[in-house]
Amino acid sequence: MDFVPVEISTPVNLEIAQVTTPQTTLSSTSRIPKDAIRRSLRASTVDSVLATVYAIGTSGILLANLLVELDASPVIFGMLSSIPMLVNLIQPLGAYMSERSTSRFQYALRTHGIARLLWMILVIAIASASWGMLNNSQLVTITLLILLLSNLLAGLGIPSWLSWMAMIIPRQLRGRYFGIRNSAASLTNLICVPIAGFAVSHWYGGVVQGYGVILFLSMIFGIIGLGCQYFQIDMNPRSQNTYVGKSPQTSEIQLDATKNEKLHPQGNGVFGHGEDVPPLYPMPQPTAGATSTARKEMEFPAAFKESSQGNQLIHTPPQQATISIWKNSNFLRFLLYFGLWTLAFNLSAPFFNLYMLDTLDLNVSYVTIYTSLQAGANLLMLIVWGKLADKIGNRPILLFGGILVATTPLLWLGIGVNQLDIWLWLPLLHILTGGTGAAMELCNNNIQLGIAPIKNQSIYFAIAAAVAGASGALGTTIGSFILQFTQSGGSLALFALSTVFRLTALIPLIFTQEPRRG
Repeated sequence: MDFVPVEISTPVNLEIAQVTTPQTTLSSTSRIPKDAIRRSLRASTVDSVLATVYAIGTSGILLANLLVELDASPVIFGMLSSIPMLVNLIQPLGAYMSERSTSRFQYALRTHGIARLLWMILVIAIASASWGMLNNSQLVTITLLILLLSNLLAGLGIPSWLSWMAMIIPRQLRGRYFGIRNSAASLTNLICVPIAGFAVSHWYGGVVQGYGVILFLSMIFGIIGLGCQYFQIDMNPRSQNTYVGKSPQTSEIQLDATKNEKLHPQGNGVFGHGEDVPPLYPMPQPTAGATSTARKEMEFPAAFKESSQGNQLIHTPPQQATISIWKNSNFLRFLLYFGLWTLAFNLSAPFFNLYMLDTLDLNVSYVTIYTSLQAGANLLMLIVWGKLADKIGNRPILLFGGILVATTPLLWLGIGVNQLDIWLWLPLLHILTGGTGAAMELCNNNIQLGIAPIKNQSIYFAIAAAVAGASGALGTTIGSFILQFTQSGGSLALFALSTVFRLTALIPLIFTQEPRRG
Protein backbone atom coordinates (compact mmCIF):
# COMPACT_ATOMS: atom_id res chain seq x y z
CA MET A 1 0.00 0.00 0.00
CA ASP A 2 1.68 3.18 -1.17
CA PHE A 3 1.17 6.79 -0.33
CA VAL A 4 3.44 8.91 -2.49
CA PRO A 5 5.84 10.89 -0.26
CA VAL A 6 6.29 14.61 -0.77
CA GLU A 7 9.26 16.47 0.67
CA ILE A 8 10.34 19.94 -0.40
CA SER A 9 13.19 22.08 0.77
CA THR A 10 11.43 25.43 0.98
CA PRO A 11 7.91 26.41 1.91
CA VAL A 12 5.57 26.32 -1.04
CA ASN A 13 2.53 28.53 -1.33
CA LEU A 14 -0.05 26.08 -2.72
CA GLU A 15 -1.85 28.59 -4.88
CA ILE A 16 -2.63 28.46 -8.59
CA ALA A 17 -2.82 31.37 -10.92
CA GLN A 18 -5.73 31.48 -13.33
CA VAL A 19 -4.72 29.32 -16.26
CA THR A 20 -6.34 30.01 -19.60
CA THR A 21 -4.60 27.45 -21.82
CA PRO A 22 -5.77 23.85 -21.98
CA GLN A 23 -2.21 22.55 -21.97
CA THR A 24 -1.80 23.30 -18.26
CA THR A 25 -4.85 21.45 -17.05
CA LEU A 26 -4.07 19.32 -14.02
CA SER A 27 -4.88 15.61 -14.21
CA SER A 28 -5.52 13.06 -11.52
CA THR A 29 -2.67 10.94 -12.82
CA SER A 30 -0.07 13.67 -13.32
CA ARG A 31 1.31 13.02 -9.85
CA ILE A 32 0.92 9.23 -9.75
CA PRO A 33 3.98 7.33 -11.01
CA LYS A 34 3.25 5.23 -14.09
CA ASP A 35 4.61 2.11 -12.39
CA ALA A 36 2.16 2.64 -9.52
CA ILE A 37 -0.72 2.96 -11.98
CA ARG A 38 0.28 -0.24 -13.78
CA ARG A 39 0.63 -2.13 -10.50
CA SER A 40 -2.74 -0.83 -9.32
CA LEU A 41 -4.51 -1.88 -12.51
CA ARG A 42 -2.97 -5.35 -12.40
CA ALA A 43 -4.00 -5.75 -8.77
CA SER A 44 -7.52 -4.57 -9.55
CA THR A 45 -7.79 -7.09 -12.40
CA VAL A 46 -6.73 -9.98 -10.15
CA ASP A 47 -9.18 -8.69 -7.54
CA SER A 48 -12.00 -8.82 -10.12
CA VAL A 49 -11.18 -12.45 -10.96
CA LEU A 50 -11.22 -13.56 -7.33
CA ALA A 51 -14.30 -11.46 -6.57
CA THR A 52 -16.08 -13.24 -9.44
CA VAL A 53 -15.37 -16.59 -7.78
CA TYR A 54 -16.78 -15.12 -4.55
CA ALA A 55 -19.91 -13.93 -6.38
CA ILE A 56 -20.51 -17.36 -7.93
CA GLY A 57 -21.18 -18.79 -4.49
CA THR A 58 -22.96 -15.83 -2.91
CA SER A 59 -25.28 -14.80 -5.75
CA GLY A 60 -26.59 -15.82 -9.13
CA ILE A 61 -27.77 -19.21 -10.26
CA LEU A 62 -26.35 -21.29 -7.39
CA LEU A 63 -27.97 -19.21 -4.67
CA ALA A 64 -31.21 -19.17 -6.66
CA ASN A 65 -31.08 -22.94 -7.01
CA LEU A 66 -30.63 -23.24 -3.24
CA LEU A 67 -33.95 -21.46 -2.68
CA VAL A 68 -35.64 -23.62 -5.32
CA GLU A 69 -34.37 -26.71 -3.49
CA LEU A 70 -35.72 -25.29 -0.23
CA ASP A 71 -39.19 -24.80 -1.86
CA ALA A 72 -39.13 -20.99 -1.59
CA SER A 73 -42.08 -19.06 -3.07
CA PRO A 74 -41.76 -16.60 -6.00
CA VAL A 75 -41.98 -13.71 -3.52
CA ILE A 76 -39.00 -15.08 -1.59
CA PHE A 77 -37.22 -15.56 -4.89
CA GLY A 78 -37.98 -11.93 -5.73
CA MET A 79 -36.56 -10.86 -2.37
CA LEU A 80 -33.37 -12.70 -3.27
CA SER A 81 -32.95 -10.38 -6.24
CA SER A 82 -34.34 -7.21 -4.69
CA ILE A 83 -32.27 -7.18 -1.49
CA PRO A 84 -28.91 -6.49 -3.23
CA MET A 85 -30.55 -3.59 -5.07
CA LEU A 86 -32.59 -2.21 -2.20
CA VAL A 87 -29.57 -1.92 0.09
CA ASN A 88 -28.06 0.52 -2.41
CA LEU A 89 -30.17 3.10 -0.60
CA ILE A 90 -27.50 3.04 2.08
CA GLN A 91 -24.78 4.08 -0.35
CA PRO A 92 -25.16 7.84 0.34
CA LEU A 93 -24.35 7.07 3.97
CA GLY A 94 -21.41 4.98 2.79
CA ALA A 95 -20.18 7.86 0.66
CA TYR A 96 -20.42 10.25 3.61
CA MET A 97 -18.51 7.82 5.86
CA SER A 98 -15.85 7.11 3.25
CA GLU A 99 -15.15 10.82 2.74
CA ARG A 100 -14.39 11.03 6.47
CA SER A 101 -11.81 8.24 6.26
CA THR A 102 -8.12 8.72 5.47
CA SER A 103 -7.54 5.56 3.42
CA ARG A 104 -9.62 3.92 0.68
CA PHE A 105 -8.00 0.56 1.39
CA GLN A 106 -8.62 0.59 5.14
CA TYR A 107 -12.23 1.58 4.52
CA ALA A 108 -12.62 -1.33 2.08
CA LEU A 109 -11.38 -3.76 4.72
CA ARG A 110 -13.94 -2.52 7.23
CA THR A 111 -16.84 -2.85 4.79
CA HIS A 112 -16.22 -5.51 2.15
CA GLY A 113 -14.04 -7.60 4.47
CA ILE A 114 -16.74 -8.06 7.11
CA ALA A 115 -19.40 -8.47 4.39
CA ARG A 116 -17.57 -11.46 2.92
CA LEU A 117 -16.84 -13.07 6.28
CA LEU A 118 -20.55 -13.05 7.17
CA TRP A 119 -21.23 -15.87 4.70
CA MET A 120 -19.45 -18.22 7.09
CA ILE A 121 -22.62 -18.10 9.19
CA LEU A 122 -24.62 -19.56 6.29
CA VAL A 123 -22.00 -22.29 5.82
CA ILE A 124 -22.46 -23.26 9.46
CA ALA A 125 -26.27 -23.10 9.08
CA ILE A 126 -26.17 -25.44 6.06
CA ALA A 127 -24.04 -27.88 8.04
CA SER A 128 -26.52 -27.68 10.92
CA ALA A 129 -29.43 -28.31 8.53
CA SER A 130 -27.73 -31.44 7.18
CA TRP A 131 -27.59 -32.73 10.77
CA GLY A 132 -31.28 -32.04 11.26
CA MET A 133 -30.87 -29.02 13.53
CA LEU A 134 -32.60 -26.59 11.13
CA ASN A 135 -35.55 -26.99 8.75
CA ASN A 136 -35.95 -25.55 5.26
CA SER A 137 -37.94 -22.52 6.39
CA GLN A 138 -35.32 -21.54 8.95
CA LEU A 139 -32.53 -21.99 6.42
CA VAL A 140 -34.36 -19.72 3.94
CA THR A 141 -34.69 -17.05 6.64
CA ILE A 142 -31.01 -17.25 7.57
CA THR A 143 -30.03 -17.07 3.89
CA LEU A 144 -32.02 -13.87 3.38
CA LEU A 145 -30.65 -12.31 6.58
CA ILE A 146 -27.03 -13.01 5.60
CA LEU A 147 -27.74 -11.69 2.12
CA LEU A 148 -29.19 -8.51 3.61
CA LEU A 149 -26.37 -7.86 6.09
CA SER A 150 -23.61 -8.69 3.62
CA ASN A 151 -25.03 -6.42 0.96
CA LEU A 152 -25.61 -3.61 3.46
CA LEU A 153 -21.92 -3.61 4.35
CA ALA A 154 -20.89 -3.92 0.71
CA GLY A 155 -23.20 -1.01 -0.15
CA LEU A 156 -21.30 1.16 2.33
CA GLY A 157 -18.08 0.42 0.46
CA ILE A 158 -19.09 0.63 -3.21
CA PRO A 159 -19.03 4.47 -3.59
CA SER A 160 -15.55 4.59 -2.11
CA TRP A 161 -14.31 1.90 -4.50
CA LEU A 162 -15.78 3.65 -7.55
CA SER A 163 -14.19 6.95 -6.56
CA TRP A 164 -10.90 5.14 -5.95
CA MET A 165 -10.95 3.62 -9.44
CA ALA A 166 -11.97 6.91 -11.05
CA MET A 167 -8.91 8.65 -9.61
CA ILE A 168 -6.48 5.90 -10.61
CA ILE A 169 -7.61 5.18 -14.17
CA PRO A 170 -7.09 7.90 -16.82
CA ARG A 171 -10.37 8.80 -18.49
CA GLN A 172 -9.16 8.00 -22.00
CA LEU A 173 -8.31 4.44 -20.92
CA ARG A 174 -11.40 3.62 -18.89
CA GLY A 175 -13.37 1.93 -21.62
CA ARG A 176 -10.44 -0.23 -22.65
CA TYR A 177 -9.35 -1.07 -19.11
CA PHE A 178 -12.80 -1.93 -17.78
CA GLY A 179 -13.36 -3.97 -20.93
CA ILE A 180 -10.26 -6.03 -20.14
CA ARG A 181 -11.05 -6.19 -16.42
CA ASN A 182 -14.62 -7.32 -16.98
CA SER A 183 -13.46 -9.78 -19.65
CA ALA A 184 -11.16 -11.42 -17.10
CA ALA A 185 -14.13 -11.68 -14.73
CA SER A 186 -16.31 -13.12 -17.51
CA LEU A 187 -13.65 -15.70 -18.39
CA THR A 188 -13.56 -16.74 -14.75
CA ASN A 189 -17.34 -17.00 -14.79
CA LEU A 190 -17.21 -19.02 -18.00
CA ILE A 191 -14.87 -21.57 -16.47
CA CYS A 192 -16.01 -21.73 -12.86
CA VAL A 193 -19.82 -21.64 -13.09
CA PRO A 194 -20.19 -24.99 -14.95
CA ILE A 195 -17.67 -26.60 -12.61
CA ALA A 196 -19.52 -25.29 -9.54
CA GLY A 197 -22.89 -26.31 -11.00
CA PHE A 198 -21.66 -29.82 -11.73
CA ALA A 199 -20.16 -30.13 -8.24
CA VAL A 200 -23.39 -28.97 -6.55
CA SER A 201 -25.70 -31.21 -8.58
CA HIS A 202 -23.50 -34.31 -8.14
CA TRP A 203 -22.42 -33.84 -4.51
CA TYR A 204 -22.85 -37.09 -2.63
CA GLY A 205 -24.53 -35.36 0.31
CA GLY A 206 -27.15 -33.60 -1.81
CA VAL A 207 -27.55 -30.27 -3.58
CA VAL A 208 -27.86 -28.16 -0.42
CA GLN A 209 -24.78 -29.68 1.14
CA GLY A 210 -22.84 -29.30 -2.10
CA TYR A 211 -23.78 -25.63 -2.21
CA GLY A 212 -22.38 -25.21 1.30
CA VAL A 213 -18.99 -26.50 0.15
CA ILE A 214 -18.94 -24.17 -2.88
CA LEU A 215 -20.01 -21.24 -0.67
CA PHE A 216 -17.12 -21.86 1.73
CA LEU A 217 -14.57 -21.97 -1.10
CA SER A 218 -16.08 -18.83 -2.67
CA MET A 219 -15.76 -16.95 0.60
CA ILE A 220 -12.06 -17.87 0.88
CA PHE A 221 -11.39 -16.59 -2.65
CA GLY A 222 -13.27 -13.40 -1.83
CA ILE A 223 -11.05 -12.65 1.17
CA ILE A 224 -7.91 -13.27 -0.89
CA GLY A 225 -9.24 -10.97 -3.62
CA LEU A 226 -9.79 -8.20 -1.12
CA GLY A 227 -6.14 -8.52 -0.12
CA CYS A 228 -5.13 -7.67 -3.70
CA GLN A 229 -6.34 -4.12 -3.09
CA TYR A 230 -3.33 -3.70 -0.80
CA PHE A 231 -1.18 -3.40 -3.93
CA GLN A 232 -3.25 -0.54 -5.38
CA ILE A 233 -2.05 3.00 -4.84
CA ASP A 234 -4.01 4.27 -1.86
CA MET A 235 -6.02 7.50 -1.79
CA ASN A 236 -6.88 9.88 1.01
CA PRO A 237 -10.53 10.95 0.48
CA ARG A 238 -10.05 14.10 2.54
CA SER A 239 -7.31 15.30 0.19
CA GLN A 240 -9.33 14.29 -2.87
CA ASN A 241 -12.11 16.67 -1.84
CA THR A 242 -9.80 19.66 -1.34
CA TYR A 243 -9.43 21.88 -4.38
CA VAL A 244 -6.43 24.09 -4.93
CA GLY A 245 -7.57 27.36 -6.39
CA LYS A 246 -10.77 27.97 -8.26
CA SER A 247 -12.43 25.15 -10.16
CA PRO A 248 -12.58 26.06 -13.85
CA GLN A 249 -15.11 23.90 -15.61
CA THR A 250 -16.15 23.68 -19.21
CA SER A 251 -18.73 20.94 -19.51
CA GLU A 252 -22.46 21.55 -19.51
CA ILE A 253 -22.65 19.37 -16.44
CA GLN A 254 -20.57 21.76 -14.41
CA LEU A 255 -22.28 24.82 -15.86
CA ASP A 256 -25.60 23.57 -14.55
CA ALA A 257 -24.11 22.90 -11.13
CA THR A 258 -22.45 26.30 -10.75
CA LYS A 259 -24.65 28.83 -12.56
CA ASN A 260 -23.98 31.50 -9.98
CA GLU A 261 -20.19 31.21 -10.17
CA LYS A 262 -17.73 32.86 -12.52
CA LEU A 263 -16.22 30.16 -14.70
CA HIS A 264 -12.75 30.08 -16.23
CA PRO A 265 -12.60 27.52 -19.08
CA GLN A 266 -9.44 25.52 -19.03
CA GLY A 267 -9.90 22.54 -21.37
CA ASN A 268 -11.26 19.08 -20.93
CA GLY A 269 -8.71 17.44 -18.68
CA VAL A 270 -8.27 13.76 -18.17
CA PHE A 271 -11.75 13.25 -16.78
CA GLY A 272 -13.43 15.41 -19.35
CA HIS A 273 -14.69 18.11 -16.99
CA GLY A 274 -12.02 20.72 -17.61
CA GLU A 275 -11.48 21.10 -13.89
CA ASP A 276 -8.47 21.08 -11.65
CA VAL A 277 -8.01 17.81 -9.83
CA PRO A 278 -7.42 18.07 -6.09
CA PRO A 279 -4.35 16.64 -4.35
CA LEU A 280 -4.66 12.89 -4.11
CA TYR A 281 -2.34 12.25 -1.21
CA PRO A 282 -1.73 13.78 2.20
CA MET A 283 0.89 16.50 1.90
CA PRO A 284 3.19 16.89 4.91
CA GLN A 285 4.40 20.30 5.89
CA PRO A 286 7.67 21.41 4.23
CA THR A 287 10.84 20.61 6.14
CA ALA A 288 14.01 22.62 5.94
CA GLY A 289 16.23 19.54 5.89
CA ALA A 290 14.76 17.91 2.82
CA THR A 291 17.26 16.68 0.23
CA SER A 292 17.26 17.18 -3.52
CA THR A 293 16.73 13.45 -3.95
CA ALA A 294 13.52 13.65 -1.96
CA ARG A 295 12.39 16.58 -4.09
CA LYS A 296 12.67 14.45 -7.21
CA GLU A 297 10.22 11.93 -5.81
CA MET A 298 7.39 14.29 -6.67
CA GLU A 299 7.41 16.86 -9.45
CA PHE A 300 4.74 19.50 -9.18
CA PRO A 301 2.85 20.31 -12.38
CA ALA A 302 3.63 23.57 -14.09
CA ALA A 303 0.45 25.14 -12.80
CA PHE A 304 1.83 24.92 -9.27
CA LYS A 305 4.80 27.01 -10.23
CA GLU A 306 2.58 29.96 -10.96
CA SER A 307 0.89 31.61 -8.01
CA SER A 308 -1.67 34.31 -7.49
CA GLN A 309 -2.80 36.05 -4.36
CA GLY A 310 -6.38 35.82 -5.58
CA ASN A 311 -6.58 32.05 -5.25
CA GLN A 312 -6.59 30.02 -2.07
CA LEU A 313 -7.15 26.52 -0.77
CA ILE A 314 -10.84 25.69 -0.98
CA HIS A 315 -12.72 22.84 0.72
CA THR A 316 -16.36 22.25 -0.13
CA PRO A 317 -18.52 20.94 2.73
CA PRO A 318 -20.63 17.83 1.93
CA GLN A 319 -23.83 19.84 2.45
CA GLN A 320 -22.87 22.30 -0.29
CA ALA A 321 -21.86 19.42 -2.58
CA THR A 322 -25.24 17.77 -2.08
CA ILE A 323 -27.04 21.00 -2.98
CA SER A 324 -24.99 21.33 -6.18
CA ILE A 325 -26.03 17.82 -7.24
CA TRP A 326 -29.68 18.83 -7.47
CA LYS A 327 -28.71 21.81 -9.64
CA ASN A 328 -26.90 19.52 -12.08
CA SER A 329 -29.60 18.97 -14.70
CA ASN A 330 -27.53 16.58 -16.81
CA PHE A 331 -26.85 14.34 -13.83
CA LEU A 332 -30.55 14.41 -12.94
CA ARG A 333 -31.46 13.32 -16.48
CA PHE A 334 -29.01 10.45 -16.13
CA LEU A 335 -30.59 9.53 -12.79
CA LEU A 336 -34.03 9.43 -14.42
CA TYR A 337 -32.78 7.12 -17.17
CA PHE A 338 -30.79 4.94 -14.77
CA GLY A 339 -33.70 4.53 -12.37
CA LEU A 340 -36.28 3.74 -15.05
CA TRP A 341 -33.93 1.34 -16.82
CA THR A 342 -33.12 -0.54 -13.63
CA LEU A 343 -36.81 -0.86 -12.78
CA ALA A 344 -37.71 -2.09 -16.27
CA PHE A 345 -34.76 -4.46 -16.48
CA ASN A 346 -35.39 -6.09 -13.11
CA LEU A 347 -39.09 -6.43 -13.78
CA SER A 348 -38.27 -9.69 -15.56
CA ALA A 349 -34.50 -10.39 -15.53
CA PRO A 350 -34.32 -12.12 -12.11
CA PHE A 351 -37.08 -14.54 -13.11
CA PHE A 352 -35.49 -16.05 -16.21
CA ASN A 353 -33.60 -18.51 -13.99
CA LEU A 354 -36.76 -19.28 -12.02
CA TYR A 355 -38.57 -19.88 -15.30
CA MET A 356 -35.95 -22.44 -16.36
CA LEU A 357 -35.53 -24.13 -12.98
CA ASP A 358 -39.19 -24.21 -11.95
CA THR A 359 -41.52 -23.81 -14.96
CA LEU A 360 -39.35 -25.67 -17.47
CA ASP A 361 -37.97 -27.92 -14.70
CA LEU A 362 -34.46 -27.96 -16.17
CA ASN A 363 -31.56 -29.47 -14.23
CA VAL A 364 -29.22 -26.93 -12.65
CA SER A 365 -26.37 -28.36 -14.75
CA TYR A 366 -28.12 -27.19 -17.94
CA VAL A 367 -28.72 -23.74 -16.48
CA THR A 368 -25.09 -23.34 -15.44
CA ILE A 369 -24.01 -24.27 -18.98
CA TYR A 370 -26.29 -21.55 -20.34
CA THR A 371 -24.84 -19.14 -17.78
CA SER A 372 -21.32 -19.98 -18.89
CA LEU A 373 -22.27 -19.36 -22.52
CA GLN A 374 -23.64 -15.98 -21.50
CA ALA A 375 -20.38 -15.25 -19.66
CA GLY A 376 -18.41 -16.30 -22.75
CA ALA A 377 -20.34 -13.90 -24.97
CA ASN A 378 -19.85 -11.23 -22.34
CA LEU A 379 -16.13 -11.97 -22.35
CA LEU A 380 -15.75 -11.70 -26.12
CA MET A 381 -17.82 -8.56 -26.49
CA LEU A 382 -16.53 -6.55 -23.53
CA ILE A 383 -13.22 -5.72 -25.19
CA VAL A 384 -15.02 -4.86 -28.42
CA TRP A 385 -17.49 -2.58 -26.64
CA GLY A 386 -14.67 -1.03 -24.57
CA LYS A 387 -12.62 -0.05 -27.62
CA LEU A 388 -15.73 1.20 -29.43
CA ALA A 389 -16.73 3.28 -26.39
CA ASP A 390 -13.31 4.94 -26.38
CA LYS A 391 -13.84 5.93 -30.03
CA ILE A 392 -17.50 6.97 -30.31
CA GLY A 393 -18.56 7.44 -26.69
CA ASN A 394 -20.85 5.50 -24.38
CA ARG A 395 -24.29 6.98 -25.11
CA PRO A 396 -24.62 5.68 -28.72
CA ILE A 397 -23.73 2.19 -27.52
CA LEU A 398 -26.24 2.42 -24.67
CA LEU A 399 -29.02 3.41 -27.05
CA PHE A 400 -28.23 0.64 -29.54
CA GLY A 401 -27.63 -2.00 -26.88
CA GLY A 402 -30.67 -0.84 -24.92
CA ILE A 403 -32.99 -1.54 -27.84
CA LEU A 404 -31.56 -5.05 -28.21
CA VAL A 405 -31.81 -5.75 -24.49
CA ALA A 406 -35.38 -4.39 -24.45
CA THR A 407 -36.55 -6.82 -27.12
CA THR A 408 -34.84 -9.87 -25.56
CA PRO A 409 -37.72 -10.80 -23.20
CA LEU A 410 -40.01 -11.22 -26.22
CA LEU A 411 -37.75 -14.03 -27.42
CA TRP A 412 -38.60 -16.03 -24.28
CA LEU A 413 -42.27 -16.23 -25.26
CA GLY A 414 -41.78 -19.23 -27.54
CA ILE A 415 -39.35 -21.20 -25.36
CA GLY A 416 -40.46 -24.69 -24.33
CA VAL A 417 -38.93 -27.96 -23.12
CA ASN A 418 -38.35 -29.63 -26.50
CA GLN A 419 -34.86 -30.63 -27.63
CA LEU A 420 -34.58 -27.82 -30.19
CA ASP A 421 -35.21 -25.17 -27.55
CA ILE A 422 -32.92 -26.78 -24.97
CA TRP A 423 -29.95 -27.30 -27.28
CA LEU A 424 -30.32 -24.38 -29.74
CA TRP A 425 -32.62 -21.53 -28.81
CA LEU A 426 -31.79 -21.28 -25.10
CA PRO A 427 -28.01 -21.24 -25.76
CA LEU A 428 -28.45 -18.62 -28.52
CA LEU A 429 -30.67 -16.54 -26.25
CA HIS A 430 -28.07 -16.54 -23.49
CA ILE A 431 -25.31 -15.65 -25.96
CA LEU A 432 -27.36 -12.66 -27.13
CA THR A 433 -28.02 -11.66 -23.53
CA GLY A 434 -24.32 -11.85 -22.67
CA GLY A 435 -23.20 -9.80 -25.65
CA THR A 436 -25.73 -7.00 -25.24
CA GLY A 437 -25.51 -7.04 -21.46
CA ALA A 438 -21.77 -6.41 -21.73
CA ALA A 439 -22.45 -3.18 -23.60
CA MET A 440 -24.97 -1.93 -21.05
CA GLU A 441 -22.90 -2.85 -18.02
CA LEU A 442 -19.67 -1.35 -19.32
CA CYS A 443 -21.09 1.86 -20.80
CA ASN A 444 -23.46 2.58 -17.90
CA ASN A 445 -20.43 2.45 -15.63
CA ASN A 446 -18.28 4.56 -17.93
CA ILE A 447 -20.85 7.29 -18.57
CA GLN A 448 -21.49 7.56 -14.84
CA LEU A 449 -17.76 7.99 -14.19
CA GLY A 450 -17.67 10.73 -16.82
CA ILE A 451 -20.75 12.63 -15.67
CA ALA A 452 -19.86 12.73 -11.97
CA PRO A 453 -17.48 15.62 -11.14
CA ILE A 454 -14.20 14.82 -9.39
CA LYS A 455 -15.08 16.69 -6.22
CA ASN A 456 -17.19 14.65 -3.76
CA GLN A 457 -17.42 12.07 -6.53
CA SER A 458 -18.44 9.20 -4.28
CA ILE A 459 -21.58 11.13 -3.26
CA TYR A 460 -22.69 11.25 -6.91
CA PHE A 461 -22.01 7.52 -7.26
CA ALA A 462 -23.93 6.80 -4.07
CA ILE A 463 -27.00 8.77 -5.13
CA ALA A 464 -27.04 7.02 -8.52
CA ALA A 465 -26.71 3.64 -6.83
CA ALA A 466 -29.46 4.47 -4.34
CA VAL A 467 -31.87 5.49 -7.10
CA ALA A 468 -31.01 2.40 -9.15
CA GLY A 469 -31.27 0.18 -6.10
CA ALA A 470 -34.67 1.45 -5.05
CA SER A 471 -36.11 1.28 -8.57
CA GLY A 472 -34.55 -2.13 -9.23
CA ALA A 473 -35.96 -3.53 -6.00
CA LEU A 474 -39.35 -2.07 -6.88
CA GLY A 475 -39.22 -3.73 -10.30
CA THR A 476 -38.29 -7.10 -8.82
CA THR A 477 -41.02 -6.81 -6.18
CA ILE A 478 -43.66 -5.99 -8.79
CA GLY A 479 -42.48 -8.90 -10.92
CA SER A 480 -42.58 -11.35 -8.01
CA PHE A 481 -46.14 -10.38 -7.08
CA ILE A 482 -47.25 -10.74 -10.70
CA LEU A 483 -45.85 -14.27 -10.74
CA GLN A 484 -47.19 -15.11 -7.28
CA PHE A 485 -50.80 -14.12 -7.91
CA THR A 486 -51.17 -14.89 -11.61
CA GLN A 487 -52.81 -18.25 -12.20
CA SER A 488 -51.22 -19.13 -15.57
CA GLY A 489 -49.08 -17.42 -18.16
CA GLY A 490 -47.75 -14.96 -15.60
CA SER A 491 -44.13 -15.32 -16.69
CA LEU A 492 -44.88 -14.68 -20.36
CA ALA A 493 -47.04 -11.64 -19.58
CA LEU A 494 -44.28 -10.32 -17.34
CA PHE A 495 -41.69 -10.71 -20.10
CA ALA A 496 -43.84 -8.78 -22.58
CA LEU A 497 -44.52 -6.01 -20.05
CA SER A 498 -40.80 -5.70 -19.36
CA THR A 499 -40.08 -5.00 -23.04
CA VAL A 500 -42.44 -2.02 -23.06
CA PHE A 501 -40.91 -0.56 -19.90
CA ARG A 502 -37.34 -1.04 -21.15
CA LEU A 503 -37.98 0.83 -24.38
CA THR A 504 -39.65 3.67 -22.45
CA ALA A 505 -36.68 3.93 -20.08
CA LEU A 506 -34.32 4.81 -22.94
CA ILE A 507 -36.08 8.14 -23.65
CA PRO A 508 -34.29 10.21 -20.93
CA LEU A 509 -30.94 8.86 -22.17
CA ILE A 510 -31.52 10.63 -25.50
CA PHE A 511 -31.41 13.99 -23.69
CA THR A 512 -28.43 13.11 -21.47
CA GLN A 513 -25.18 14.73 -22.54
CA GLU A 514 -21.96 12.77 -22.29
CA PRO A 515 -18.90 14.89 -21.33
CA ARG A 516 -16.61 15.93 -24.16
CA ARG A 517 -13.76 13.53 -24.68
CA GLY A 518 -10.30 14.79 -23.83
